Order: sequence, then C-alpha cells, then structure tokens
Amino acid sequence: MKLLPILLIACLLSLLPCCNINSESQVAAYNVSAAAHNFKVLRRVVFYNGITGDYILTIEGLLSVTLEDGKLAVIVKTGPAAYKKHYLGVSDNVTWFCEQLDSVPTNPFHYRVIFRPTTIIPDIELQTR
Repeated sequence: MKLLPILLIACLLSLLPCCNINSESQVAAYNVSAAAHNFKVLRRVVFYNGITGDYILTIEGLLSVTLEDGKLAVIVKTGPAAYKKHYLGVSDNVTWFCEQLDSVPTNPFHYRVIFRPTTIIPDIELQTR
C-alpha cells in the first residue's frame, strides 16, 4: 500500500520531460512574431549583395515575412484594408535580413486569441433576379 504513492510520483516525474515548458524568451519571441504577422510591428527587409556590398532593395513598413517555395514572400500593409505582396529570390551572392525598427511591448504572462470571422465565414455574394 505504501508503494502506490511512490509509484504514482515516479510516473508523474517521468512525464515531466514531455511537458512543453517555454522560457520567458520563447514566449516573448512567439508574441513578437505573432504581432509582426498581424502587421503590428514596423520592420525593414534589406537585400544585400555580398560581392559589391550594395543594398539591392529595401522594404519598410508594417510587413510580414515568410518563405514560400524557396522565395521570400513579403506582405506589406499599405492601408486599413490594403496589402501588397512581393516575391523575392535569393542567389548565392545575395542575402537578406529583416530588422525590427521599433520595440514591441510583450508580456510572457499575457496571451491573445485572434479571431477573424471572415476566415471562418466566407463572403457570400447573393444574386437575385
């Protein structure tokens, strides 16, 4: 009978490494990334030629950066409901970096649920005669 609590504690302790315990920096990094993908962070993307040392292209603004099929996709928010998407390729002598221009206040104990009804309920066009 005394063995049961010891076995229970041992089982619980063996499951502890399976728990996903995030550090404060991981939570802050996730929150900043989520804010950037929701166009809340001012950023700059620069394409740099490693041979000549010149900047080839610079994009600044409220933007989201993702990699799609080996190309860099940059979506820029240009108005309240206006967006532009740019695809950029990278060669062996051209590299890119993305710089965050402003700090973003983040709290590791705060979380947000972002609900967009338009992604769940599609636009319906009603045509009547």
